[in-house]
Amino acid sequence: MVSPGAWNRLRATLVAEVRQLTTLHASDRAWQMPFAAALATGLPLLAGAHYGRLADGLVASLGGLVFLYLPATPLSHRMVSLMASAFGMVACYALGALSHLLPPSLAPLLIPVLTFVAIVVTMVCRVYGMGPPGSLFFVMAAAIGVYTPVEPATLPARVGLIALGCLLACLIGFVYSLHALRRRAPAPVVPPPAPSFDFVVFDSVVIGVFVGISLALAQALQLDKPYWVPVSCLAVIQGASLRAVWNRQLQRVLGTGIGMVLAWGMLMLPLGPWSVGLGVMALSFVIEAMVVRHYGIAVVFITPLTILLAEASTLGHTVPGPLVLARFFDTLLGCIVGLAGGICLHSPRFREIASGPLRRLIPSRLLR
Repeated sequence: MVSPGAWNRLRATLVAEVRQLTTLHASDRAWQMPFAAALATGLPLLAGAHYGRLADGLVASLGGLVFLYLPATPLSHRMVSLMASAFGMVACYALGALSHLLPPSLAPLLIPVLTFVAIVVTMVCRVYGMGPPGSLFFVMAAAIGVYTPVEPATLPARVGLIALGCLLACLIGFVYSLHALRRRAPAPVVPPPAPSFDFVVFDSVVIGVFVGISLALAQALQLDKPYWVPVSCLAVIQGASLRAVWNRQLQRVLGTGIGMVLAWGMLMLPLGPWSVGLGVMALSFVIEAMVVRHYGIAVVFITPLTILLAEASTLGHTVPGPLVLARFFDTLLGCIVGLAGGICLHSPRFREIASGPLRRLIPSRLLR
């Protein structure tokens, strides 16, 4: 028999969870920003559709995601930040793509390579105080570069395509900034936080290790698209607090479940190269308009967007049902590992146990 007090506490907890899931946050984001983001990711796809090279347009559209790193600061700082992010995106994708030069016998090295990329990129983002989406898209670019099958001879062209996508995003960012700064004064440039061992080194290592664990599980389970698992893990584990990690995990799983239905409906349509490009632009617009208001609602549209980007070259040749179920399992596995990593990341006891050995690995002069 459950006591009345326990039942009341359970009901209060459930009410609080529902309130967290259904709360819409206020946003002053103008429609021009989601529209510019949609152009940055969608125009390469439309160009690929026009020239009959949709696969090349998909690679370039990945570079368009760098637009999302555009800060709301003065124009000079905006463009320097955006171009630095573009360099990081190209470098991460190139590092991942270079893994195709390894012989098949060294394939297990892909896990420590992606773990290293996640650690270093997270450190850099934290040293320079980069806000959301943080290291997410850099690690995603590296993971896609690792697991997208390409011929070694085409690697320079692939890296050039993502560089062109980043260049287009910088151009769109410049034009958008000129318009936005006429309507609203820029935000001041906030100095990055003073780097500390816990914030920069320890957190980054823990995040990178759990990203590597999620990828190892995906490979052990022989998943078709293993890179979606570490991407989902990283999206969850980056929460500022354990509560934020839990909210992000719950919203991502529920949003993905609803998004599966939307993705299945879209895949049942007779999609062609032009409709894929326009669909990606529409989804990108909705995502950027909603992500600052409610992450879970944005994930509903992120699910079909990622499926379109990952499967655009094979649309019409795959059965939608197994495809969307596979993506849901990838997301669920990544969220579970990300939640476990978030628990460790925000556990004082875990920090006490694990930080000591890590400090001893680093020269004392670097800890000052």
